[in-house]
Amino acid sequence: MLNWALIFLVVALIAGLLGFTSIAGAAIGVAKILFVVFLVLFLVSTLMHLVRGRRV
Repeated sequence: MLNWALIFLVVALIAGLLGFTSIAGAAIGVAKILFVVFLVLFLVSTLMHLVRGRRV
């Protein structure tokens, strides 16, 4: 689960970089939305990992 959270974070950073720097001018709105969505998914996944702890 934490692997997926890291993947979401990387995708969000790339989408944010492309959208916030106007490289993909038409996709700025989409990049901002994806950035927020993936950041929330990353935070939720990290929180769930911490709450569940390590299984034996």
